[in-house]
Amino acid sequence: MDVKPVGDAGQALPAAPAAASPNWLVENRELIRSVKSINAAELFGDGKELTFALDWETKRPVVRVIDRQSGEILFQSPPDYMLRLAEVMGKAGARGRASPDAFSRYEG
Repeated sequence: MDVKPVGDAGQALPAAPAAASPNWLVENRELIRSVKSINAAELFGDGKELTFALDWETKRPVVRVIDRQSGEILFQSPPDYMLRLAEVMGKAGARGRASPDAFSRYEG
């Protein structure tokens, strides 16, 4: 199976979602059903699982393919470095500007 990114690395991240409504489960029933069907059909391979999560720092949705046995993240979108960049940019925006060393700890 050939998996390609949906957009380029410079693609903007979606805005942080508002607080979850009490009807979240009802509103997202079809999505939950679809993810369960994908996992049951093992479309990502034997022992692989599609998951959705929320990044705690940025409050942005994260899609992952995980190895069920080892717990290893095989694929993640958006990648962790983009989430950390969004976190730094969000903090810089709250202060009004980014300091020159704000990105240094995220250099690879």
